Amino acid sequence: QVQLVESGGGLVQAGGSLRLSCAASGSIFSINAMGWHRQAPGKQRELVAAATNGGSTNYADSVKGRFTISRDNAKNTVYLQMNSLKPEDTAVYYCNAEGYSEVAGTIDVMEAWGQGTLVTVSS
Repeated sequence: QVQLVESGGGLVQAGGSLRLSCAASGSIFSINAMGWHRQAPGKQRELVAAATNGGSTNYADSVKGRFTISRDNAKNTVYLQMNSLKPEDTAVYYCNAEGYSEVAGTIDVMEAWGQGTLVTVSS
């Protein structure tokens, strides 16, 4: 199994910054992409940002120019630098990884999710 552990959430005033981290561990064979999703109260989970091994990134329109995703492939870690935070960014942020796991010599498709970290932006 592959586990993802997030950290870095908290309470911040509008206009402030936070940096989220997510480290993957366990039966990892390879990770192709890692990303961040968020879910606000009463809303569906949405993609915030994603990054592939090749360096390609993808952002939700609502965070472009304010959030930056980065990866440390050697550490199987992904970061989300969030600047100019707005109250509407308040949500639980979930880390996600896609790739392959290896257990007892068997390689299988893998998709893992973290437990979520709460980000609250006050006005």
